[in-house]
Amino acid sequence: MRVFTVHARSGDAGSAPVLVREGFSWGAFLVPTPWFLLHRLWLAAFLHAVAVLVILLAVPAPWTGWALLALQLVVGFEARDLYRHGLARRRYALAALVAAPDEDTAFARIAEQRPDLARAALA
Repeated sequence: MRVFTVHARSGDAGSAPVLVREGFSWGAFLVPTPWFLLHRLWLAAFLHAVAVLVILLAVPAPWTGWALLALQLVVGFEARDLYRHGLARRRYALAALVAAPDEDTAFARIAEQRPDLARAALA
């Protein structure tokens, strides 16, 4: 069972809610820059690129790989929280929490609990 946070745009009843799954993000771990850009996290993409550059230039050669792996692990564990923060900056507020095996079932459960959010998504 997975836990999803549901975010709805504040003051805009016509915008669809966004479901964000809790937990590790394999996409952000494996390909962080495209993942950040796909989720409109421009600053995170830039800071990640700077961190990689600093590691490549400042960390001694035997430790570079370990430092990059540590960076990627941090990104994988924190990516979904960064996405939530980015949604909050775009005026999306936490509307609900839902536990479900997948995103479709989570949306169906939200539609049962909060029909107002489901109507916005179907419009």
